[in-house]
Amino acid sequence: MNNIIVFIETENGKICDVSLELLTKARGLSSQLGCSLEALLIGNEVNNLVQELASYGATRIHLAQDKRLSNYLTLPFSSIAISLFRKEQPQIALFGATSVGRDLAPRVSSALGSGLTADCTSLEIGSHTDAKAGKTYENLLYQIRPAFGGNIIATIINPDCRPQMATVREGVMKREPLSKPVEYTVNNIDLSDVISNVDFVVEIIERQIEERKIDIKGSPVIIAGGFGVGSKENFKLLFELAHVLGGEVGASRAAVDAGFADHARQIGQTGVTVRPKLYIAVGISGQIQHTAGMDQSAMVISINNDPSAPINQLADYAIVGDLNEVIPRMIKSYKKNSK
Repeated sequence: MNNIIVFIETENGKICDVSLELLTKARGLSSQLGCSLEALLIGNEVNNLVQELASYGATRIHLAQDKRLSNYLTLPFSSIAISLFRKEQPQIALFGATSVGRDLAPRVSSALGSGLTADCTSLEIGSHTDAKAGKTYENLLYQIRPAFGGNIIATIINPDCRPQMATVREGVMKREPLSKPVEYTVNNIDLSDVISNVDFVVEIIERQIEERKIDIKGSPVIIAGGFGVGSKENFKLLFELAHVLGGEVGASRAAVDAGFADHARQIGQTGVTVRPKLYIAVGISGQIQHTAGMDQSAMVISINNDPSAPINQLADYAIVGDLNEVIPRMIKSYKKNSK
């Protein structure tokens, strides 16, 4: 149990962002634990992705290739992961909290009898003392995630079972490649003893993929509105400001719950995590449930009629005033002074 294995998810021949984010985080965890960082890559003709995994710190890549594995299938992917984990016995195994990860990770965890924490927003290494048993556990994985609708932050540990498993949300961790790839080895998995025709009882005949209509994660400018915006009609001002700034509109959970904005625009612990160059928070109080999803923005401007709102402590610039007065003036000024 001297390794960390990250399951690598791919789509259209490319590694998904969440897997590269996990490799970046796992690289730090493996350094703390003094263990190796490894990756599990499953697919068809995906050996060309190995070098990219090495550039994120994977020193050993477990490679399973077969033309029947072009798209994710529950049974064969589960069989491969379970077989590998039983053989390698990793102390930590990480998956993205995607539709694939949420299907695969529980099956692997159940087969191995290990614990699994879903939808983590942070991972740390720490210790735990069981007072009743009089025992102290070192180098445990702290699996941190929001609970009770985001009202509290839960830290979950798995002292006795291995691997310690978690799925992690996309965007909550940074993606940072190394300046040059590490030296690595490739373990080509012999699938003859791992999967059988029974695993392919389900066959994918056709895939229909609809492009995501709203994708605020990649926007360099985000205008986010909270419950304090007051109405869906007032959100139109945010869309107008976003249009002139070339940005996107986000929202707090309270604004989404009130019907002011679509759920796809929700930012925070129960939404998406963003890191724009400019984040303008309008009518947002600044509770931890929201700020955890945007506190790494390069610059934050708050617009709020409450001078004591917590968001003002986080903001680089705080504007105290009525959004119906402030935003139109911002729009007018930008249009006047921009080329």
